[in-house]
Amino acid sequence: MRIIFATGNKNKVRECHEILSDVADEIVSMKEAGLNPDIVEDGNTFEENAMIKAETVHDLAPDAIVIADDSGLCVDALNGEPGIYSARYLGEDTSYDIKNAKIIERLEGVPKEKRTARFVCAMAVVMPDGSSFTKRGVMEGYIGDHAEGENGFGYDPIFFVEPQNCSTAVLSPDEKNAISHRGQAMRAMREELVKRI
Repeated sequence: MRIIFATGNKNKVRECHEILSDVADEIVSMKEAGLNPDIVEDGNTFEENAMIKAETVHDLAPDAIVIADDSGLCVDALNGEPGIYSARYLGEDTSYDIKNAKIIERLEGVPKEKRTARFVCAMAVVMPDGSSFTKRGVMEGYIGDHAEGENGFGYDPIFFVEPQNCSTAVLSPDEKNAISHRGQAMRAMREELVKRI
């Protein structure tokens, strides 16, 4: 049983190994599988974009189970931004230090109770027979008034969670995986995948 994760992100592949290592004989990234498709993420939801990635890679490796995810940060006071554009917010090559600083700047003067936000992750799976499904995970929190922590990546330093009252960049990998949007989506995906194998 071979699983290809349609990502180039080593952190995501490692998380996938941790959750699915007893399900598959082999878990590889697109790159490790020798695939480098041009994927146009033009969906309107996290689920649509995840499925676009999974189907594009499945077309090139139809015998494998292909997994893809799409995730992002949704800030209520910013009308859900950056949402599905999280990776491309302020430009794809813009550092997350700049992106995080901009979000904090845009929320200046907004009280904590109105700084609510969530990380969303949609996982899409395409099976060798062409059947497919998606699962979603959500982690609720709020945007802090400063960045903190060295763990994690992306928007983690400004995304705070209760009851820990710290950013997800302060949590250990195990602590974060236990509550994270991606961890939730992966565990739900695993449950469905095991039924279908």
